[in-house]
Amino acid sequence: MKSVIRNVLAILIGVILGMVVNMGLIIMGSKFIPPPEGINPMDAESLKNNIHLFRLKHYLSPFLGHAGGTLAGAFTASKISANYHLAFSMAIGVFFLLGGIAATQMIPAPLWYNTVDLVFCYIPMGWLGWKLSGRK
Repeated sequence: MKSVIRNVLAILIGVILGMVVNMGLIIMGSKFIPPPEGINPMDAESLKNNIHLFRLKHYLSPFLGHAGGTLAGAFTASKISANYHLAFSMAIGVFFLLGGIAATQMIPAPLWYNTVDLVFCYIPMGWLGWKLSGRK
């Protein structure tokens, strides 16, 4: 029973921490590289209507947020879980991948960005989180 509770906590804490890191990196990134004038990066409708104003530099913050959040969540889930550490890390990666897929449906970013984001930010970061955790 103790391992079941640890595994459930691993997922919950991994998801929550991943979300916090994701949003933190996105918010911090928009301080260093502000979005184009008049765009609220926390409002999907504002992004949808003004995505054409974004340049390459504006995609760095969301990319790092998605990758960093997934990495932090996967690392944490692997560290906390009682067993199946890789599976729990990858579950975090899949969870955030599903969120990334949903975001591509809500925010019409360029195809190149969506492809790079979906391919490199989620499953590879889930695996890397497990690898960095040192758990077998």
